[in-house]
Amino acid sequence: MNSSQTIATDSSNDQPSRYEHRRGQIETYFDRTAAEAWARLTSAAPVGRIRATVRAGRDRMRQTLLDWLPEELAGRRILDAGCGTGAFAVEVARRGAHVVAIDLSPTLIDLARERMPDDLRGNIEWRSGDMLDPALGKFDHVVAMDSLIHYQAEDAVRVISSLANRTSKSIAFTFAPSNPALEVMHGLGLLFPRGHRAPSIVPISPIKLRQRLATAPELSAWKVANTQRVSSGFYTSQAMELNLQ
Repeated sequence: MNSSQTIATDSSNDQPSRYEHRRGQIETYFDRTAAEAWARLTSAAPVGRIRATVRAGRDRMRQTLLDWLPEELAGRRILDAGCGTGAFAVEVARRGAHVVAIDLSPTLIDLARERMPDDLRGNIEWRSGDMLDPALGKFDHVVAMDSLIHYQAEDAVRVISSLANRTSKSIAFTFAPSNPALEVMHGLGLLFPRGHRAPSIVPISPIKLRQRLATAPELSAWKVANTQRVSSGFYTSQAMELNLQ
């Protein structure tokens, strides 16, 4: 059984695991409930004050992750894991990379295809599905921007470990760093009826996350190369880059 299958199913009873259950919730939310709002947030259309802070934060985070990659990416294969409407995929494709951009939401993938510049159509493969699908192949770099923030720390580390098996240079990802303000917002969000809220963001302690990464057998040859927190109003996310030693 390969590593992605290990995450996807509970080996003790062959029932859907916590990862698979969570993945289903995220797919349903972003493909149905939030698709229109997400399309607006990731466009140039006017948005309210709160969403404007989220948009600004995401723009800063995207630039942070781009800054960690080489300016010249010709001949390199990149996985944009959880690509949403494709802004990051477009930027790395402009640097010459061949990009596999995948998201759980077919609706967002259709929008990403519509927004893709014509001159990049040979540089990006758009896929809807699971980022851990081994059929996606091997990569030089993997980037997962805000696609692991809904998972528990142990599940996030298992995802990263699985991706490391097919990556030769770097893995960059973001998580929601645990802090008092985020814990309060997280708690308030749980007061709303489930049908009216997104899958909850799971705050993770950066120190505990690094400890888990350091003890994961599949990541023994990887080291933390960069980390950067971005805070913008209602958007708080921390990026971390692992490089193969």
